[in-house]
Amino acid sequence: MIQHVRQYQVPLQKYMAMMDLQERNERLFYKLLIEHVEELLPVVYAPTVGEACQKYGSIFMRPRGLHISLKEKGRILEVLRNWPEKNIQVIVVTDGERILGLGDLGCQGMGIPVGKLSLYTALGGVRPSACLPITIDVGTNNENLLNDELYIGLKQRRATGQEYAELMHEFMSAVKQNYEEKVLIQVLANMTSHLFYWV
Repeated sequence: MIQHVRQYQVPLQKYMAMMDLQERNERLFYKLLIEHVEELLPVVYAPTVGEACQKYGSIFMRPRGLHISLKEKGRILEVLRNWPEKNIQVIVVTDGERILGLGDLGCQGMGIPVGKLSLYTALGGVRPSACLPITIDVGTNNENLLNDELYIGLKQRRATGQEYAELMHEFMSAVKQNYEEKVLIQVLANMTSHLFYWV
């Protein structure tokens, strides 16, 4: 199977081949990643995942992870409860504002939580079903994305200030209520300064 990935010269093509494998045969995906971790780590995570996030709208195949939109304010607990897996141990969450030094990628930042959680499984032994990647979609200030018909997120400027803080507070409260104290939350990039109070 590794030969299938190696046939591609472009890292993004290797990334897409691995994501396709993850969709079709998750067990084989992790077996391959674990057996060839040095070779495949840069494919499923940095640096390749950065390019994948930049092009997420055009390479998007199927939803991975949970998107929580600003429009779901007041219903975040309900959204979390709709996730099919109930025994979640690790959540990686981003709002996509600062992705690997690439700037504001908005909702397209989902590649980062998905990639990080692949590492939790491959290197840390956490069951894939116990991992939950989340993107909090509060809009984007990236003009290119706002004008891109393939952009999958809210086409509005980023929420800030009180509106943002209230949404983050609701999110953390809902996570605590739904999963109690049994879940590890890794908060990415700019969100950390907004969430440290509630973690």
